[in-house]
Amino acid sequence: MKLLLTSAGVQNPSIRDALVELLGKPIADSNALCIPTACYPMGGPASAWRFISGRTPLPMCGLGWKSVGVLELAALPSIGAERWVPWVREADVLLVSGGDATYLSHWMRQSGLADLLPSLRDTVWVGLSAGSMVLTPRIGAEFVAWQSAPDDRTLGLVDFSIFPHLGLEPDNTMAGAERWAAEIGGPAYAIDDQTAIRVTDGSVAVVSEGHWKRFP
Repeated sequence: MKLLLTSAGVQNPSIRDALVELLGKPIADSNALCIPTACYPMGGPASAWRFISGRTPLPMCGLGWKSVGVLELAALPSIGAERWVPWVREADVLLVSGGDATYLSHWMRQSGLADLLPSLRDTVWVGLSAGSMVLTPRIGAEFVAWQSAPDDRTLGLVDFSIFPHLGLEPDNTMAGAERWAAEIGGPAYAIDDQTAIRVTDGSVAVVSEGHWKRFP
């Protein structure tokens, strides 16, 4: 897959340009599936609706896509892969909401989507906060809200962790990011809401009109 891992969606022209480049065509010509699953342990149904409808200050579903569908991961095990896998393969982009990354990781595994991802060579994954963090090895205990999560481990499809919303007081300060990075104990990035991480063919690049820091 081609990844655009954001803190708060497509917030500026640099991130939008990176998205269009990954798509290889205009947003208006691209078909999207949005995944609201991570919303439920934290924001609930109203948060999921705002994400799906695009009525949120975190630009994702309201960017002007050719079409937008909803892929609710908790429903997929009862539908059968023969139904939902073609939906995913036909999409140009998966738009993945914020919320709790451990809950999202659980349902990505349960649904089978996690196993499918490596075969989606041309699909773009655009994550928002937890939708980005879910692809990392660990998120840190302070970002776990789901009470049934066994620990802070997620899918590990990339080899670095992400501290989102850098600069958002009172919790997401640089000092907090430094403490978090020491706990994580591996490569990590702290990114603000004007920053995204682009991953293509194993190559990692930061796209930013704001502030970020890499922790080796």
